[in-house]
Amino acid sequence: MLFGIVLVITWLILLIRYPTKALPVSMAALVGLGLVASWVLWQESQDERYLAHLELRLSYDPQRCPADRPLAIDLKNGSDAALLELRWEVAAYRPGNATNLAQRLYESPRYSGPGELLPGANWNDCMPLPDLRSGYRPATLEFRAERLQGKFIR
Repeated sequence: MLFGIVLVITWLILLIRYPTKALPVSMAALVGLGLVASWVLWQESQDERYLAHLELRLSYDPQRCPADRPLAIDLKNGSDAALLELRWEVAAYRPGNATNLAQRLYESPRYSGPGELLPGANWNDCMPLPDLRSGYRPATLEFRAERLQGKFIR
């Protein structure tokens, strides 16, 4: 932080004392920084577009899944890029209610996807339930994936 402040002050002094030499260098640096920022924003928008094409369904299914992992996960990669990594948080809602009943504790399960998933491919798995507020049964709740984060190969 201190180094950044010193750098900015030094740049301003050079710009004031030697404007004909410092201005072209400053403009080139500003254009370069703008290009890097544009590229990063473009990459993030691409990943968001690919995430929008994923179909991730969560359901409480004790018949299909083992007792210690009763949350059924069904994922379809509907994008045109291969999925490398996917992480998300699970939220639990009563039907018609907007209050998340899943507690986010430090020891709560972490949810992540299959690794590499090609375009059009499906993945199914069973995972543990999130920690729920007391008094709620999983069979009466709807589970949703929130805060998806993914990496794709283009």
